[in-house]
Amino acid sequence: MTDDADAVVVGAGPNGLVAANILADQGWRVEVLEAREVPGGAVRSDRGVHPDFVNDLFSSFHPLAAASPAIAALNLHEYGLRWSRAPSVLAHPLADGRCATLRRGVDATAAGLAADFGADDASGWRRLSALWDRLDPHVVNSLLSPFPPIRSGATLAMRLGLADGLRFARMMALPVRRLGEEEFSDVGATMLLAGCALHADLLPDAVPSGAFGWLLAMLGQQYGWPAPMGGAGALTDALVLRLTSKGGIVRCGSRVTSVVVRGGTALGVRTADGEAVRARRAVLADVPAPTLYGGLVSWDDLPTRLREDLRRFAWDLGTFKVDWALNGPIPWTAPEAADAGTVHVAADLAELSDYAVQVGSGRLPAHAFLLLGQMTTTDPTRSPAGTESAWAYTHVPRHVTEDLGGTLTGRWDSAEAEAYADRVEARVESFAPGFRSRITARRILSPLALEAANENLVGGALNGGTAALHQQLVFRPVPGLGRSETPVRRLYLASASAHPGGGVHGACGANAARAALRTDRLALTHTIRRRPATRHGSPAQDR
Repeated sequence: MTDDADAVVVGAGPNGLVAANILADQGWRVEVLEAREVPGGAVRSDRGVHPDFVNDLFSSFHPLAAASPAIAALNLHEYGLRWSRAPSVLAHPLADGRCATLRRGVDATAAGLAADFGADDASGWRRLSALWDRLDPHVVNSLLSPFPPIRSGATLAMRLGLADGLRFARMMALPVRRLGEEEFSDVGATMLLAGCALHADLLPDAVPSGAFGWLLAMLGQQYGWPAPMGGAGALTDALVLRLTSKGGIVRCGSRVTSVVVRGGTALGVRTADGEAVRARRAVLADVPAPTLYGGLVSWDDLPTRLREDLRRFAWDLGTFKVDWALNGPIPWTAPEAADAGTVHVAADLAELSDYAVQVGSGRLPAHAFLLLGQMTTTDPTRSPAGTESAWAYTHVPRHVTEDLGGTLTGRWDSAEAEAYADRVEARVESFAPGFRSRITARRILSPLALEAANENLVGGALNGGTAALHQQLVFRPVPGLGRSETPVRRLYLASASAHPGGGVHGACGANAARAALRTDRLALTHTIRRRPATRHGSPAQDR
């Protein structure tokens, strides 16, 4: 080993950088090795669409970051991070001309639902919001904590009691369609929740789509869906600046090819150029589980059962994204959509459900569900006044068996990518006539292009593995304890493949860092206890 650090972090995505900051705060010498020439992972921005426009390559809105205790504790505002929010959080225009809108504050959201969808939808929304207020912030804390969430889980139990606790558990197990049927009379509020659930790969009829939709909607109502002012890369810049101010090192263009393991313990890493970096205390891997196990770590150093378990690892759906530079705002038919940072595009719940089933069964839908971001509406620094920096993405099958809207095969060469981008634009046009005439430039990011830009996004998967219940909690990434520790001592999984999964919340990295700190403290305590007493005093006094 030629270089030396207390901890080596593989990957400079948000999880890796949060982990590195937490370790640096404890006085550890931390070195972050990133394969690409720039840090950030899936939190990056550039001017690659048009020189006057800032576009986010991957993630844009970060409600989980705004609510995350791990990120809040880093005080990133001291390192230049500023959040910006659109006038309204989310809009879902429908084919009949109505528009469901999520706004900051329950009163504003409920008033809009009452006006367009009736008093029953507004009353149901207030019930769900009151439950959130009763349990805040312990729902988020329990979801982002290492499993099991003993402290926050106990607080939830005390606040709810046995009877209400059982009712809450039942609600968390509901598919979003059923949750909507139980709480609302019309479709508006259900569309808000169902669209939020589809930010992950959760079908409206699947568990836990109700819980995920409720969580994301309530976060939006409380915090908004904020975006870093100046581009998503501003969040990365703040994390890097904070780390380096604490003595940490970030080395880009340093591809790790293997974790060095001896006697069942991680000792460091080797890079593509042959450099060996020793890690005296820990190696933290912000890479997908299939990249770490059997990739960076040889199967010879891992339990036989893990190889069989990982064979069953399920990725989330692929993603197809288009970025635009627009010479004017999107001309939505529904005026409420103009003020929203995010717009969900699907005509009704039946169409949204059909889309989810089709994608899940390998078919490219004729009418895709789109998530569309209006970034200049959210942050005026993104493009010149009167213009709009925007994007839309949709989930696509990992393996296309049929195209219900044409003849695409899913090989995603340039011709197929252009054809599908045209289909995405036609979909926006159907809700915003004249949209296409405002396109100045576009960038297409097919599933293959997304993976080429960030190797963690395997096949365009955004969440490090499916969010379905069979791969959450103690099943993430494989059946176990749902924790960041691995079968190799002093090696920790710090990516979205670990609990709690995808999203820019830093919790996967924070949990890994705290596990490394805890293990190191236990090892030190064990060493002190085993040290023989001397005539000068106790071992502790000698230390």
